[in-house]
Amino acid sequence: MCMSYLRGERKRKIKAEINVVPYIDVMLVLLVIFMVAAPMTNPSVINLPTAGQSTQPPSEYIEISLSPDASATISLNKPAGSGGNSEPKETAANRKQLIQKLREYHDAKPDLSVLVSADKEIKYDEVIQVISEAKKLGINRVGLATK
Repeated sequence: MCMSYLRGERKRKIKAEINVVPYIDVMLVLLVIFMVAAPMTNPSVINLPTAGQSTQPPSEYIEISLSPDASATISLNKPAGSGGNSEPKETAANRKQLIQKLREYHDAKPDLSVLVSADKEIKYDEVIQVISEAKKLGINRVGLATK
C-alpha cells in the first residue's frame, strides 16, 4: 500500500470543453470564399426578355399620341395602301376625354388594336394608365410605339 502512495497515482480529470479552433478555421475559409465571390455577381443586371415583331401587323389601328403638355391625340390609322389616315386626329385635353373618344372608336369597331406612342419626357405612369383604361374597355391588343 505504501508503494502506490509513493508512485503518486493521480486520477486524470476529463475536460468537457469543445475545441473551437477547427470551427474558426472553417469559418475563416468560408469568409474568404464569400469575399472573393461577392464582387463577381452584379445584382443590378436584369435579363429582360426579347420581344419579336408581331407575325401580322394589324390592318387598322387606333393611335393614341401622348405629349408632355398633358394633351393627347387619338386617331384611326389605316395602312398606306388604302389611302393613309382616313379620319382626322382628335385632341383630348384630359384623360377623361381621351377615354371617352377611345370608347367611341371601340364601340364603332370593337376588333381594332390600339397603339400608344408617348413622348420620352412624359411620365411612364401616364402611359400605363392609358394602357390600363384601354384594357378595361375590352381592347385585347394594345401596343407601344418605339423608334
